[in-house]
Amino acid sequence: MKKVFKLLFSRFNLILIAIILQICLYIVLPIILSQSFPTVPINLILSILAIILVLAIINSDMTQEAQIPLIILCIIAPVLGIAFSFIFLIIKLPRKVKKYARKTVTQLKDGLVIDEKEDANLKEQLNESYGQFNYLYNIGMFRSYQNTATKFFKSGEEFFEALCSSLKVAEKYIFMEYFIVEDGKMWQAIYKILLEKVKQGVEVRFMYDDLGTIYKLPSNFAHKLKKAGINCVKFNEYSNATSSIYNNRDHRKITVIDGKIGFVGGVNLADEYINEIHPYGVWKDSALMIKGEATKSLVCMFLQLFNIQSQIEEDFSKYYSDIKEISDGVVCPFGDGPKYAYGDNIAENVYLNLISHVKDYIYISTPYLIIDSKIKSALCNASMRGVKVVIVTPHIPDKKIIFKITRSSYKDLQEKGVIIKEYKEGFIHSKEVVIDDKIGLVGTINLDYRSFLHHYECGIMMYKSSSVLEIKNDFEEIFKTAIDMKDFKQNIFTKLFCALIKLYTPLF
Repeated sequence: MKKVFKLLFSRFNLILIAIILQICLYIVLPIILSQSFPTVPINLILSILAIILVLAIINSDMTQEAQIPLIILCIIAPVLGIAFSFIFLIIKLPRKVKKYARKTVTQLKDGLVIDEKEDANLKEQLNESYGQFNYLYNIGMFRSYQNTATKFFKSGEEFFEALCSSLKVAEKYIFMEYFIVEDGKMWQAIYKILLEKVKQGVEVRFMYDDLGTIYKLPSNFAHKLKKAGINCVKFNEYSNATSSIYNNRDHRKITVIDGKIGFVGGVNLADEYINEIHPYGVWKDSALMIKGEATKSLVCMFLQLFNIQSQIEEDFSKYYSDIKEISDGVVCPFGDGPKYAYGDNIAENVYLNLISHVKDYIYISTPYLIIDSKIKSALCNASMRGVKVVIVTPHIPDKKIIFKITRSSYKDLQEKGVIIKEYKEGFIHSKEVVIDDKIGLVGTINLDYRSFLHHYECGIMMYKSSSVLEIKNDFEEIFKTAIDMKDFKQNIFTKLFCALIKLYTPLF
């Protein structure tokens, strides 16, 4: 009884009820007004407002896939259309957030500039791939480095072992940013190390996504960490207001230690990621460790969001390190976020650039495959020009509806020669790309609308690093037991259901 009471009156459910009540108010209000003021043409006013909103939607910078469902709602159900348009079309950031965001951009420009000599060296080394990396620098000051070593981890277990070992040698600071944190063996081991480091005088900062952990952590979790000496903040702390800004979750997974070691990948801080528990069969994930100057970019990405959330100003450069490692390639850490924050759909454009320039093969792993027309067209075009395109998705789902929508994407791709395989042992959560034995990418980016449009994401792109071939080897191991989905078919009812749901996926 106590558990049921706790579930019913949990913070998440109370917020959900408040949001539903607000949406109901949007819908019921016109009915109340029409009855209270019978001489006022409420329906006419709503129709005019709906037309104005349709024009605003058409002229907005939303993707066409996101515009269409809102326009349909405005036409067939003006009240609902108006309500959802105000939620998803108008994003207002608090003035303080805008102020701190501007200041962090200045910090990025000061710390990540590439001089002409470095640029010339990069052009020579990257050759025909220079444009892929130059895009990231031009759009977001995400610079490329030639003096950074990489280490690829093909499982959450390998990552966890390396993470703990690296945390134990921290001398100055530890920065950690994660989408999901849940109490268990993994978190308790990390927490124990963090407490020990705080006692030694190491500065520890921790940021987690409030919505990502809303069912997994108590509401006083951040307060508990602060009392223990850890500078902890929640990203986009959730309130009971309806706003599309809550779509913009912090999906990044970053650790930086002393400006010398950095980690990025798909692994969150919960036990299923290291296969201590098995809710969806074997959990397949991956991560990348970097050592060297490229950690500077991870420092900047972390501090940018941390300082915006905590509303502080500081000098980023005091956390940089001049350490240089022997590297066998080029390394470029990069971040992404909603278009209103970054000015472009960076993660999607990275994928489009890579797919458009691949010559021999491209292997992609993703837990979800819910793509727009641009990515679908790029994948199909690559396949039709003779490129071997292989996409690996899970065989055991973590979300059954999303799994059905993912599978509904198979047919159109397969008709153009794209090979779809499912990870037989369970759930594949890794987000990896490898191309032509030259370029590799490891990060947090799923092939879905949430990653491409709404979330804050991160990744590390590499050129001719030894880790590139390690990623390829990881794929080849997966292929040995993966299920080829070439004969897969969905029934007509599932197809209709997925078509209806997919119409609205760009909004959520």
